[in-house]
Amino acid sequence: MKRLVLVFAGAAAVLVLAAVALWVATRGDYPVAATVTDDPDLPAIELLGIRLHAEAHGPEDGPVVVVLHGGPGGDYRSLLPLAALADDGYNVQFYDQRGAGLSERVADTELTLASHLDELDALIGRLSPDAPVVLLGHSWGAMLASAYLGRHPEKVAKAVLIEPGFLSAAEAEDFAAKMKGYLRNPGGLAQMGLAGFRATHVTGPDPDAANDFLVGQMVHWFASHPDNPYHCPGAPWNSPAWRYGARSGQAVQAQATPEDFDSLGDVQGFTGPVLLMSGACDSWIGPPLQERHLSLFPNATHVVIDDAGHDVVDDQPAAALVAIRSFLLP
Repeated sequence: MKRLVLVFAGAAAVLVLAAVALWVATRGDYPVAATVTDDPDLPAIELLGIRLHAEAHGPEDGPVVVVLHGGPGGDYRSLLPLAALADDGYNVQFYDQRGAGLSERVADTELTLASHLDELDALIGRLSPDAPVVLLGHSWGAMLASAYLGRHPEKVAKAVLIEPGFLSAAEAEDFAAKMKGYLRNPGGLAQMGLAGFRATHVTGPDPDAANDFLVGQMVHWFASHPDNPYHCPGAPWNSPAWRYGARSGQAVQAQATPEDFDSLGDVQGFTGPVLLMSGACDSWIGPPLQERHLSLFPNATHVVIDDAGHDVVDDQPAAALVAIRSFLLP
C-alpha cells in the first residue's frame, strides 16, 4: 500500500510540474478586443435593450439588406466585402448578434433561437417598417435567415443563404457527430489544453474575455484542420474575426430543441426568390448539402463558387458579389 501511495504521489507531482511548465511556456500577451460595452468609439445600435456592434453602408432610403454572420458567436468582419452592395443603392446593415463579436454580452437565457429571431425582427422593424428586406446570411446566419423566412415571410423580399450548416434536427445530429470527431481526437484535446493554458494569461477587458479567447482558439483550430473541407486544399483557413462569443456559441445550441432545428427548414410559406450559395471545395456542408436544401424552398436556385471553401465571401469576394448581384438586381 505504501508503495502504491508513493507511485500515485509521484505521478501527481509529475502532472503538477508539467502543468506549471506549460503555464510558464504559454505566458504571453493575448489581447482580446473590447466590446461596445467598454469601447464607446465602436459603431453601435441598441435593440431590445441590448447594445449591438453594427454599421451600415449605402443610402438610408435604399432597399435594406441585412447581413447575418455565422456562429452562433461569430462576427461580421469576414463579410464586410458585401458592403460593396451599397454601390448598387442598397442600405447594407451589418451587426454582431447579441452576445457575439463585439456586441454586449448577455445572460444565457437571452441566447436562444427565439431571442435571435426577435432581435432580427426588431432590426427589420426599425430599418424597413414599410417594405420587405433582403436577408443575406452565412452559415449559422443563413440558418437564422431561413428560420425567419418561415415565421415572417411577408417581411422578406429575397434571401441569399450561404452554406447553412443544417436545416433539420437530423442534419443537426449528423453535423454535431462529425464536429465531435475533430474535437475529441488526441489532436483536438491537446489543442484545447494549450488554448486553456493560454487563456489563463488573458487579463481583460471584461469577465468573458478569457473564455471567448479559449473558444475562439478552438474554433480557429477546428476550421483550419487539414481534414476539414471548410477551406480549399493547400489554402489554410484565415478568415478575419474580431472576437468570438463563447457563451453565445454554447448556449444557443445547448438550449435548442429538435423542434427548433426542424423549424429552420420549415419555409414553405415563403415563395420569394432564394439563392443558395456554396464553395466548391466544401464537401461537408457545401454543394451536396445545399443541393438537397433546394427542395425546401418553392423558388430557389443554387450557385457554386469555384476555389472557395465554407467562407465563400472571404475566399472569393469578387465571384460571390457577381453571383449575389445577378440574383438581386433586376
